[in-house]
Amino acid sequence: MLPSARIQTAIELLEKTAASRIPMDSTIGDYMRHRKYIGSKDRASIVERVYAMERARARLGWWLSHVGAPDTARNRLIAWLVLAEGEGANAIDKLFDASKYAPKPLQEDEFTLIEKLSGKKLDSDTVPEAERVECPPQWESRLRDFFGADFKTEMAAMLGTAPLDLRVNTRLIDRENAGKALAADGIETDATRISPWGLRCRGKAYLSESKVFREGMIEIQDEGSQLIAYVTGVMPGMQVLDYCAGAGGKTLALAAAMKNKGRIVAMDIAEGRLEKARPRFRRAGVADIIEVRALSDEKNRKWLRRQKESFDVVLVDVPCSGTGTWRRNPDMRWRNYGPGLDELLDTQADILERVTKAVKVGGKLVYATCSLLPDENENQIEKFLAKHPEFALLPLDQVWEDGKAPSNPYMRLTPHRHDTDGFFAAVLVRKESSLPPEERYPTDFTE
Repeated sequence: MLPSARIQTAIELLEKTAASRIPMDSTIGDYMRHRKYIGSKDRASIVERVYAMERARARLGWWLSHVGAPDTARNRLIAWLVLAEGEGANAIDKLFDASKYAPKPLQEDEFTLIEKLSGKKLDSDTVPEAERVECPPQWESRLRDFFGADFKTEMAAMLGTAPLDLRVNTRLIDRENAGKALAADGIETDATRISPWGLRCRGKAYLSESKVFREGMIEIQDEGSQLIAYVTGVMPGMQVLDYCAGAGGKTLALAAAMKNKGRIVAMDIAEGRLEKARPRFRRAGVADIIEVRALSDEKNRKWLRRQKESFDVVLVDVPCSGTGTWRRNPDMRWRNYGPGLDELLDTQADILERVTKAVKVGGKLVYATCSLLPDENENQIEKFLAKHPEFALLPLDQVWEDGKAPSNPYMRLTPHRHDTDGFFAAVLVRKESSLPPEERYPTDFTE
């Protein structure tokens, strides 16, 4: 594929993602699936450029506005070539040569755009701070208030790409031997800094070619996500409810920590995602202790209401704004693919209420998000505790095995401080029963 054809494909992708109502990765995946003629190297180059431009959305937009140019996909691509890749008018003109699969020739106003941007830098101090760190206006005041003097540093840490982290299935292999097995397959890794279960890949890794991946000995999972499962403190033989199980990533981590002994009930409103998780459970060798119950089925919702004070651990990784995943999903800074914040806050509070009675006395309720916003994190927990005095916050340093928790009393992870996605977790313990005496016995788990 000629460089000019790569440029035209990038322009088309920018137009499609801008108009799409689904996440960027899905839009690009759909586009590429119908163009098998695009080779793997060309595909990688095109997608890398498009993602890099998405990570610079605010800066590119500011520069176009600054020089009075329309904000179009074509102008964004031209601005990127000048500001980020350092190309001049002659080089860009050769790329826009109207040959087969190439963009149409540059127009006079586009030559003017190149001239105005020449010698400028994408990250120039001229660009206002919020745009320079790609902070969306709707979140700026909240994030400035929370991070304070660290706002610029914390936001800048989310401009790059996220690392590729793996969780070792310790039921099948230990971390040291998993690292050696991956190295034998040409995949170099390092132990994660905080998670005792994790390995971080050095550069790109083709996991499908690795035996340990194919046999379920490792799973792709960000270190921060691993730590949410870690702080639950699950042990073999426990009864555990993973209420927002999704595709089963944390369910798998819980099962491995329990050494495949005990019982996990995985629930989620999206039945399709739960069904897709079943092969992952089988591959990891933990399907025998995982029971899948879709919340779309009224029978399962009734079943849950009967499980009064029955679970040792209830994990709720609730739907949230996803502000902690901006390194991984840069389009989520600017596009909302689901409910707004107010609706999310109501949903999170409702989920907490739904699962509260399922936690046994002495058991733990673990609330988690991949959000940076206090509204979805500390504020939610404070409201919950004010309404439920039978629960108490368990400081993280009392949960962490070696006492060296990354933060306290909540688990607060950020890309800058911990080099993970942005995660929050609170561990709450039930101090006393809220049931009348005649109901204070574990409910049978049968229908």
